[in-house]
Amino acid sequence: MVPSNLVVRQLHRSLAVALVALTTSPIARALDRVTLRNGFSYDCAHREPIANGRVRLFLTTGDSSYIDLPASEIESIATIPDPPAAIANKPGANADVRSLLSHAGEQHDIDVELLASVVHAESDGRTNAVSRTGAQGLMQLMPGTARNLGVKDSFQPDQNINGGTAYLDALLTRYHDNLALALAAYNAGPAAVDKYHGIPPYRETRAYVARVMNEFKRRKLAADRAAVAAR
Repeated sequence: MVPSNLVVRQLHRSLAVALVALTTSPIARALDRVTLRNGFSYDCAHREPIANGRVRLFLTTGDSSYIDLPASEIESIATIPDPPAAIANKPGANADVRSLLSHAGEQHDIDVELLASVVHAESDGRTNAVSRTGAQGLMQLMPGTARNLGVKDSFQPDQNINGGTAYLDALLTRYHDNLALALAAYNAGPAAVDKYHGIPPYRETRAYVARVMNEFKRRKLAADRAAVAAR
């Protein structure tokens, strides 16, 4: 679904405003990856102890998105280094993925680093990735969604990226360029977002939204630093 020129301009302004907010955030340090004893992990901007032996993990640099859990559930905490400015800037398949992301981003007026962040969260750049629920490829398209998007082979990077980008574009349009809601719908489905009139109260979905937005922030900051260094 390709948005109208008006929506494209609105999206452009929305992403620009979001980027300004991210790059001017007072906390621009690496995230901490908190791994639990059950193997699940959260990437948090900061954390603090609260009552009854529990810890509050703040998933973004603000204080509005957080998860409370018993400190005894935490297995380890590690600092996540800043990623490179791009999903990959080396020869071979990764460079091809980067080129495909750039092309898809231009077609739908979506920042390439946002698409790279989705790919990172969804498949870690693995073209043959398959989730436990059956989602496939770089942007983890469910078979039904892929068919609706005209994707014949989700393991072909170009088809997967084109389909995933078109789907994200449609979600941004549906939720009036609210990036958090669009990402939540990408993860949990639009029905869940509509049911709860916002980000669903699912730990996985809330962590996913925070993970993608923080990855997007880190990539934009890295790109800004690289641009400054190149002057």
